[in-house]
Amino acid sequence: MSIGGGIIPSTGTSQYTELSYITRRAFIPKLVVQLYNSTPLLAALLSNSQQASGGVSSVTAPVQGSQMITSQWSDYSGSFAQPSVQVGVTNAEFNLKLMIAPVPFLGMEGAVQQDYAIIPLIEARMNDATNSMMDTMATALYNNTTNTQQFIGLPGAVDDGTTLATYGNINRTTNTWWKSKLYAAGSVNPTRQNMLQYISGTVKNSAEVPTFGVCGFGTWTLLAQDFVGQESYVITPGKGVGFDNDADGPQSGFRALMVAGVPIYPDPYCPEGTVYLLNSNYLSLYIHEMGSFAFTGFESTLSNFQVGYVGAVLTIAELVVTKPKAMTKITGYNSLSI
Repeated sequence: MSIGGGIIPSTGTSQYTELSYITRRAFIPKLVVQLYNSTPLLAALLSNSQQASGGVSSVTAPVQGSQMITSQWSDYSGSFAQPSVQVGVTNAEFNLKLMIAPVPFLGMEGAVQQDYAIIPLIEARMNDATNSMMDTMATALYNNTTNTQQFIGLPGAVDDGTTLATYGNINRTTNTWWKSKLYAAGSVNPTRQNMLQYISGTVKNSAEVPTFGVCGFGTWTLLAQDFVGQESYVITPGKGVGFDNDADGPQSGFRALMVAGVPIYPDPYCPEGTVYLLNSNYLSLYIHEMGSFAFTGFESTLSNFQVGYVGAVLTIAELVVTKPKAMTKITGYNSLSI
């Protein structure tokens, strides 16, 4: 508590003691959360999530890795060689992962806070359950490759077999078409020119343009410096508006850095020096239809000889990449200390 400053008398004085006995604190009636971050990758995945249900290998995607038909040239006669049956389809199989956020509620908390709560503890815990799950999910998306109880994140999904040799039950050594493109930038600053090179490499590898890219804030800021120096401002005299129709004047900098039509976003969970070029057509978060931030309800803890209740928020989901070759991972970039 701030005392001895402003209009509050110093502690230990009779005036302060008297005021503390007869004066309530002036609370702000809301809880200000300090420890979580927003993440564009998780936001994109949740907004474009797909529904899954039960079964072994809850998400199974048939993928074609080799030709099933061989085309032939012919002459005036129109003759051709007898075709053979060629097997080209393989199943990519993924199991959903379970995340649990237990929510305790002691019986005496309710008694003490009844009609006297500034911030109801149970509401704060319920809100924090979702935030905690989102934070844990976002962390796993950029870090996990070995713990099979968690999401297999981008380091395993967007890989050439260096980090995760078998992904979705398909071996990348045997099936080279299941590999992503990996580049080592070589301790250089990210620029429009070298980013364009890696985007072109992604398109050449998969014949498809990435939907968006993500990188750490320090990496993104260094890339942004290559844009800012090229900015120009067009102000029309007498109209009072800038090039972006902002009445307060032209804006500097961008929330997304566009390179060859691919927006690059900063993500606080992405390791610095790493850029992922992703394709949302083949990148999805599959969520079980019965386990999308589902609340179990509260159950009494009397069986454990305690007055209180406990509930849980459940999410059953998995990150699924069905075409790794359409995505690229770039490492080794320089980054700024933010």
